[in-house]
Amino acid sequence: MKKIIIPNGSMAEEAQYKEQVIPDYQDNPFIEALPNLLSPHKVVEKLAFYPQYHQNERKLDSHYRIYMVDRLFQVFQPLPMNIELERKISRTLRQGYVFRNPFESKLAQGFCRDYYGTNPVNPKDDDGFYPSSFGFTLIGISGLGKTSSLKRILNMYPQVIVHSEYRGIPFSAYQVVWVKLECPHDGSIKGLLYEFFSEIDRLLGTNYYQKMMKTRATADAMMTVMNQVVRNCSLGLLVIDEIQHLSMAKSGGSEKMLNFFVNLVNNVGVPVILVGTPKAVKVLQGDFRQARRGSGLGGDMVCDRIQKDEVWDLLVSSIWHYQWTRKETPFTPEISSILYEETQGIPDLLKKVYAITQAYAISSGKEEITPYIIRKVAKENLKLVQPMLTALKTGNIREIAKYEDICMTGIDFNDFLTRTKESINLDLRAKEIKKRQNKMKQENLMEEKKEAVLKLVDLGMDAKKAQKIIDTMLSQNQDVSAESMVEDAMALLKDEGMKEEPEKKGIRKVKGRKEKQSTANPLDIRTIVEQGKKDNKSAYESLKEAGYIISFKDDIFSREVVW
Repeated sequence: MKKIIIPNGSMAEEAQYKEQVIPDYQDNPFIEALPNLLSPHKVVEKLAFYPQYHQNERKLDSHYRIYMVDRLFQVFQPLPMNIELERKISRTLRQGYVFRNPFESKLAQGFCRDYYGTNPVNPKDDDGFYPSSFGFTLIGISGLGKTSSLKRILNMYPQVIVHSEYRGIPFSAYQVVWVKLECPHDGSIKGLLYEFFSEIDRLLGTNYYQKMMKTRATADAMMTVMNQVVRNCSLGLLVIDEIQHLSMAKSGGSEKMLNFFVNLVNNVGVPVILVGTPKAVKVLQGDFRQARRGSGLGGDMVCDRIQKDEVWDLLVSSIWHYQWTRKETPFTPEISSILYEETQGIPDLLKKVYAITQAYAISSGKEEITPYIIRKVAKENLKLVQPMLTALKTGNIREIAKYEDICMTGIDFNDFLTRTKESINLDLRAKEIKKRQNKMKQENLMEEKKEAVLKLVDLGMDAKKAQKIIDTMLSQNQDVSAESMVEDAMALLKDEGMKEEPEKKGIRKVKGRKEKQSTANPLDIRTIVEQGKKDNKSAYESLKEAGYIISFKDDIFSREVVW
């Protein structure tokens, strides 16, 4: 993709439009310019990062190796929650653009509504327009890697895309795909707005920040300007990190800030992702109204510490081979259990304990990682978090509740249960629809069968024989019309010499109707086996040649299943 330098701004990429498979995403330059949708395997490949490591580095002097231990913090091992987060962000970003197509009138109506503070000139044109913003809330304990995961996922997308022409139509526009901000420590709206204008200036080379500072605009005036700027730069996604700072806001500050996010979602159509620790739950669930504002259509993500299972072993093994001690220590279940006991499944603490353990082993001359050293450095260097870790080890809810950044007990899972029930209802509806479709298919099939049998009878075939032939054909392929069944049946009879002279092959006219004398059915497996014996063939060979036996390589269940 071609790079473009924006004057006084950042590096951008020239738009390259990709064909979209999903109909909702077609004919929209903002969506077509985004990278292609990725499978889970591709997501893992994109997110994973393993810095270079050479075994001979362990032979260097100790003062070099201690510095190399810092390389551990560069490792990024994708976990199931990272894959789910990428899917949510990808879906949220695209759905946010669905109703903001620059070649539709709704975008211009939004500009008009914000500028004049009124409804669009023609309200009828706005019928059926609902901003599709699938924002969501990401809540996770401190040290889980929320911010680092967000950065790696967002960096999979170009932050700024430059459009000049779309399908032969002049189209000059900047598209800011995403903006990530941190909630001010005092939870003030003005602080967040100033940070937003500063970030836009850095990306596009504008001077909104200076204008706001010179005019000393009020928060309400700045919010109106922000709405216009968001539309003008075609912002795709707004991420607000450290949302727990809202709990420190002055009386009513958190409510006002949440109202501000709702304004962006409802009036501008920009998806907003709120990210924070469990401490933010009190703000988001202060009352039912606020809780619903924190839950977008994309569904919330509540991430607790990693459990001691295969995910934990995957995380530890991803960093374990980065060893700079003279003696290499193999990864064992005992090591895994000790590391989990000392870090309680918190990835950030895992890397720190492992790094400090290596540094201690190198500096002390031990040159080996042992369970004793792991416990020793954890006790001596994690003194500030020892009370929290002890609370997690014991599972004492009262003690855990003292530390809001790790406490998940106060989270209301009613929304989760509601969404689960809704998904079950949708599943039942889908099954009901499928049931109706199958019923209609069976009814149509019976009609086709009846029609085919009648046509064969009119052509002089016995009714029972016609029905048996048609049943055999339908057992092999149900997606066939009456006409094709009749043609196949007559072709089969012609091959057997029964079409040219039906009377000679056992078909005689009785009172104006044609009846068939008892003859052997060539499709009957007994007939096929008997004929095979005459040709010195086994029953298996005869039935296989007749198509009644399917080999494994031709069977549908032997093929690869694509999820």
